[in-house]
Amino acid sequence: MRSTHTFSILFWADQKNAINGEVLIYARITVDKKRANISLKRRVPQNLWDPKKKKLKGNSHQTQSANQYLDQIYTQLFQIYQDLKFKGELITAQLIKAQYTGEADNKGKSLKNIFEYHSKKIANTLASGSIRNFGITENYVFKFLEQKRNTTDIYLNQLNFEFLSHFELFLSEVWPTGHPKALSNNTRMKHIQRLRKVVTLAYHLEWIDKDPFVRWKMTYDKTNREFLSEQELKKLENKAFISERLDRVRDLFVFSCYTGISYVDIMNLTPNHLVLGIDGGNWIMTKRQKTNTTVKVPLLGQALDIVNKYKDHPVTAVNNSLLPVLTNEKLNMFLKEVANFVGINKNLTFHMARHTFATTVTLSNGVPIETVSKLLGHSKIATTQIYARVLENKVSADMNALKNVLLNKSKDSTVAKNSKASS
Repeated sequence: MRSTHTFSILFWADQKNAINGEVLIYARITVDKKRANISLKRRVPQNLWDPKKKKLKGNSHQTQSANQYLDQIYTQLFQIYQDLKFKGELITAQLIKAQYTGEADNKGKSLKNIFEYHSKKIANTLASGSIRNFGITENYVFKFLEQKRNTTDIYLNQLNFEFLSHFELFLSEVWPTGHPKALSNNTRMKHIQRLRKVVTLAYHLEWIDKDPFVRWKMTYDKTNREFLSEQELKKLENKAFISERLDRVRDLFVFSCYTGISYVDIMNLTPNHLVLGIDGGNWIMTKRQKTNTTVKVPLLGQALDIVNKYKDHPVTAVNNSLLPVLTNEKLNMFLKEVANFVGINKNLTFHMARHTFATTVTLSNGVPIETVSKLLGHSKIATTQIYARVLENKVSADMNALKNVLLNKSKDSTVAKNSKASS
């Protein structure tokens, strides 16, 4: 919450709506240039009200009684402000009004309250990467409040469509440190999606009566996910590296290309994850850190060769890992060098290996998408379809197969006609 605020209290009379020569007195609270008016339910003679001094004029008993009443109201409102400030709670003109009128809900929850609750809820259920992403979104939300709303928190019932629209606009102006450009549309949508999950939790907890996202629509841009072609993958596999460092990086990438296992799950693999499958062959059996989904992957020859290569490697021995451990940051940095040496003109990232497995290694070779989905550890085939695409050579192969089918049918039909004619 903000530690400093602009705060003022003044009284005014509704001169335009005087009844029988009497006017209704209001108290106006202003906090950080935001106003709230409170009807004091008290009328005074219009001719006794002093607009400049904001009180009644004269020394009559009626004047003294009314002015004393206004002083009491002022003290009460100022005390509410001081109490909120002392407790470090959210301070707004509307809140002070609600406290004074008795309409305030002492259990009213703020955006900070639900983020704290959500953080505790996911602490032991989501992967560290997902928790970190929610933390980044939370930071952006509260930076938005500080920079655009001049506060450090708001009540949940203040969330509305306008808030979401302004938050999206704020995100479009964010240029993260060290990044070559501002947040993309899809990244902005991911942050709003995480905020939506947090606010939806508040709605289910009945901390708010309305879902502010009810009219909100996510708009994602379609992206082309890069992968290695079969030629590029073979080129990478066959490249002889003088550098042991780059050789190891290439092997980790190729292992993922032939298993579809993500970086974090590969780093978590130990020799215990290498088991005999139902076919008597070597399988990797593990759980995805991201979703806790069980993954069972039969090892293709290329992947098994890499496992055997590092079986007695010093790094795997010290860490009791199946493959040599390397940080994701260094791995992706070194992959740029690998791509340069091999002659691959693509922005090589480790996640591209997973796309390559889904597209080049499996689907393009006739593996059903249901099987690929299972191998990748997806709970929905729709998720797999994001990774996978039908390649031109697969389209060509399928169409050639169709041509052969149609050609054979045509030959059979001709033979049948000729046979019928000769008889």
